[in-house]
Amino acid sequence: MELKIEFGSQSCGVSLFLPEGTKPDKKAMDELRSMMQMECTVERMKAVGSFFENPDSAVRKAAVTPDFHKGAGIPIGTVLMTEGFVIPQAMGNDINCGMRLYTTDLKEEELERRLSSLLPEVRRIFFEGGRGIAMNGIQREAMLKDGLTGLLETSGKAAGKGIWRFYNREEQEKELEYTAFHGSLKAGDTEGLGDFTGDPHFLSYDDQIGSIGGGNHFVEMQRVAEIYDGQTANAWGIRKGAVLIMIHTGSLTIGHQSGRINQMITKGLYPRGIPHPDNGIYLLPERGGMDREWRRFCDTTRNAANFGFANRLFLGLMLQNAVENTVRAFGMKLLYDSPHNFIWEREAEGRKYYIHRKGACSARGMEEMEGTPFAYYGEPVMIPGSMGSSSYLLRGIGNPDALWSASHGAGRRLSRGEAIHGSDEKFQEFMKKFHVITPIDPNRSDLKGRSDILKKWEESIRSEAPYAYKDIDKVVKVHENHEMAGLVARMEPLFTVKA
Repeated sequence: MELKIEFGSQSCGVSLFLPEGTKPDKKAMDELRSMMQMECTVERMKAVGSFFENPDSAVRKAAVTPDFHKGAGIPIGTVLMTEGFVIPQAMGNDINCGMRLYTTDLKEEELERRLSSLLPEVRRIFFEGGRGIAMNGIQREAMLKDGLTGLLETSGKAAGKGIWRFYNREEQEKELEYTAFHGSLKAGDTEGLGDFTGDPHFLSYDDQIGSIGGGNHFVEMQRVAEIYDGQTANAWGIRKGAVLIMIHTGSLTIGHQSGRINQMITKGLYPRGIPHPDNGIYLLPERGGMDREWRRFCDTTRNAANFGFANRLFLGLMLQNAVENTVRAFGMKLLYDSPHNFIWEREAEGRKYYIHRKGACSARGMEEMEGTPFAYYGEPVMIPGSMGSSSYLLRGIGNPDALWSASHGAGRRLSRGEAIHGSDEKFQEFMKKFHVITPIDPNRSDLKGRSDILKKWEESIRSEAPYAYKDIDKVVKVHENHEMAGLVARMEPLFTVKA
């Protein structure tokens, strides 16, 4: 269903896209109402006089995607369009958390035959010191300032070492066309990240790059179970039975560092003498007399976004390493990489707007994708289900009521605490069918007597089990019904890697 909600006489409309027969979660709706009080903040700041360069500064529109659920101040699945200012909190602290999807020439049977050796090798590479991502300070700074282009230009510094054996400069240059923003957002500084970049000329390893992160982040090998749009699937190299690689993660502690800096900037700018926002949400006016603060915001946000793109790239190469070590060398081609926690600029009728997405995919149609490899089909939209359930590939249609957006997942039905105390029977049934690789191998002989470790391991799996999430099929159906995105294919997991 689609609802229209008004918050006060000056408020913009909020479009909710929810599965038929469902009601929005009360806690999420309360959080949405609290969030929309930011319009009072705008009015207070306008009263100061010269605070906004643009006198038309306002929240123009809001939309809520079908996986809408409570977040931390701003619900997950919220999309906002503003004019004259940005809201850093409306993209969350895990800046450029997003999805990366590869097609491969692997066959499911090949993986099944070698699972007994493949799964331990994946664990070794991801969690037991096998990443092999050596970089020096010059490379890390180039990555933070210039993203994937910076990595490309400095990749010779570690050529042939560790994971760099799988980094093909020619292929990586081509893949820029299949990455949002070319994976490269120009930043002028790396505020607060000097310890991370390290010595300019000495190759070293850090504990951030190549990390999946917690929560619903994952790396997964999937089998294409169904094709719905043969023409688009064929153009994108998707065929029934093919093996795909899906990666969901973001900027980790780099993003949280950037989020803290952005919060300091916005709080520090807030006019003295007027009440601070009750909801704790602060705004950043574009430029005007605040060029320095705007540059700081852009730099720190782009540092985190660039790291997120690079992180997903390296996770893909790590999985390639594991498969080639145990199965065979194989072809792996990037279909698309895009954020679902970020702020996009959009020009319309001579005016500039900012589209904020927190836990929502960009789902632009053919017109918006002109000049890209997706001009004839629309933007690829990757909607993963919960761990162990189906994921979907769609193509954006560009629905303006939904602010050219789509869901980024199924959306939680139970809190993590509620899921941990869920049905034992359902959990055991799930574990019999599913291959999940975590830092802990519960079958290790030396862990048999460690009930404390095994209890924490089981709780982390339970918190992300399928019954903790909404029905992904119903969530995806809303996108078709409201022409937000069109179905292309459905995938089923072969195994999932989770931290």
